[in-house]
Amino acid sequence: MPLSPSPVIAPPVRAITLDGEGITLSGLVCEPASAPRALLVALHGGGMRAGYFHGPADPATSLLTLAASCGYTALALDRPGYGRSTGQLPEGMGLSEQAGQLRAAVRHYRLHRPCGAGVLLVGHSLGGKAALHTASGWTDGGLLGVDVSGIGDRWAVAARQLTDQGHRLSHRMHWGPLALYPPGTFRLAEALIAPIPEREAHEIPDWPQVYAGLAGEIRVPVRFTFAEHEKWWRSDPHSVRAMLDRLGSPLSRSERLARAGHNISLGRTARIYHLRVLAFLEECLDLVAPP
Repeated sequence: MPLSPSPVIAPPVRAITLDGEGITLSGLVCEPASAPRALLVALHGGGMRAGYFHGPADPATSLLTLAASCGYTALALDRPGYGRSTGQLPEGMGLSEQAGQLRAAVRHYRLHRPCGAGVLLVGHSLGGKAALHTASGWTDGGLLGVDVSGIGDRWAVAARQLTDQGHRLSHRMHWGPLALYPPGTFRLAEALIAPIPEREAHEIPDWPQVYAGLAGEIRVPVRFTFAEHEKWWRSDPHSVRAMLDRLGSPLSRSERLARAGHNISLGRTARIYHLRVLAFLEECLDLVAPP
């Protein structure tokens, strides 16, 4: 009689707190069964939490368990002003300030746990901006690259829409067509949603100017992903090429993900995107491997 295949047991995801220069940052971590090959640090977007990278509607959307099953440690942090740090930072922090706390929290984790050959920063939307800020001031060594989604450097919307909190507009811009997401996503995602801190929100319109000054300081490989139904950012070939050319990176590229909305990591194509993140991590590891 043929044997039934053994069920795949996902690595456990657990809550964690880390010290970010006196600010307690919460998050989620998933570690592989053996020594990790690298550490993937994931930063959520505005109005979300670390659980964005461990989607509750479908286990296949979890970046954390996928990364751990492939031999990496995956650490998703609640950025300063979210999660545990909300009490200490009721108005939040600007993105450049967040970068210092995030670097400190990653340093804290690396001091106490094995992390393999280095760190890949993964960021979505405002978390992508925080990841680029974090990379620009990285001095600890071991930064392998940055992989971001949900950001560009040229707005595709009118200035008034950037701070419009109307539910209908906000929902359409952030999610796109409902069919892009697994059943139950919107009900279960309520546990992931948090207010955007005031200081973070205040900076939103300034990103094109900030990126122009920041990009040249980033010296590691960078990959941008644009969802097919991205509404916030211009992603035409000319705009994307100009954006990449501003980077000081040895390697930069962009990709477009079909059948995806702005919140890529919660959608039906999340696993495709996450596998491409891990493929980029492999490429970054290869670049630092001895000949």
